[in-house]
Amino acid sequence: MFLKEISFRGYRNLEDNKIFPHENVNVIYGENAQGKTNLLESVWLYTGGHSFRGSKDSELINFGKDFACSECVLNCLRGDIDIKILINKKKRLAKINDVDKGFAARIVGEFKAVVFSPVHLSLVKDGPESRRKLIDTVLCQLKPTYAKILSRYNHTLKQRNALLKDLQYNKSNSIDTLLIWNNKLVEYGAIINKERINLLEILNFKAKEIYKGISSEKEKFNMEYKSSIGFNKDMDINFINKMFTDCLNKNQNIDLKYGTTSVGPHRDDIDILLDDKLAKNFGSQGQQRSCVLAIKMAEAGVMEEISGEKPVILLDDVMSELDASRQNYMMNKMGDWQVFITCCELSVVDRLKVGKVFKVCGGNVREE
Repeated sequence: MFLKEISFRGYRNLEDNKIFPHENVNVIYGENAQGKTNLLESVWLYTGGHSFRGSKDSELINFGKDFACSECVLNCLRGDIDIKILINKKKRLAKINDVDKGFAARIVGEFKAVVFSPVHLSLVKDGPESRRKLIDTVLCQLKPTYAKILSRYNHTLKQRNALLKDLQYNKSNSIDTLLIWNNKLVEYGAIINKERINLLEILNFKAKEIYKGISSEKEKFNMEYKSSIGFNKDMDINFINKMFTDCLNKNQNIDLKYGTTSVGPHRDDIDILLDDKLAKNFGSQGQQRSCVLAIKMAEAGVMEEISGEKPVILLDDVMSELDASRQNYMMNKMGDWQVFITCCELSVVDRLKVGKVFKVCGGNVREE
């Protein structure tokens, strides 16, 4: 898939405009704080997800404006479709081909993209949340039903934690109420666990091969899912369900003591290993970056393999963070994908076969 048109109004600091990207490499350059990342962020919103920078929706609206709008024409297997995202102070709404879809989260799966920013370079060293988010983001785009299950799980978790805190101070509440939330948490959590571990197996297979091509060393790359309830990939969902239930029952007193849920998908992690050692503890900076690059490229490959369409690649100021060999490997692998690259200097991408160049200055996006 690729974007044929992108337009935006009232979005961040960007001046109202419409651009026509190239089917392959698009370079967006300009000095810092001019709006380059804002443009990529507006594209990412077509996935139905939140800002990849973690910004609140209200922060996406330009100062003095009541709303922001980002719209695109997307070419995919279904033909050309129009996606419109409208952001007001309270919510993000979406339309596809002028048909109201309600909340933007309901268009998850229509547009597929992979974003790679300097934040991701610390994926190996970061806490478990960032690695869980990586897997969940891919699954949400590939399986819209997963996004719904994940949302329900998080809502149930919030309710269970609230009850645990209340039970610490209000003993009159029946602890039997906890069983209701336990059952829901297990129902959704078992699905999340199974989907995550299935995807990780495919992602790991691709990342292993890519890492061999990136790294000049001979170390072995591997990823392993670390479950807080102790299941493995060979267990079926019914067995995972039982294990999760047993863990919640076993940890009930601990959960009551601390007012939070101590086991479940929200506590899981993914170990990134080199020669069976944790890359975050034993890998060099170069090795860690090779791990991240392999994972992000594998993410794009998995999305294409499962969906049958190449996702759009968003590279936000990462080219200058990678050496020439890693840059070349990445771009050779993504040669026939639509790619958006932000950078401060064109010299960073002077070896690439660029389709179009856009300069951003003070929020004005101009094709050169």
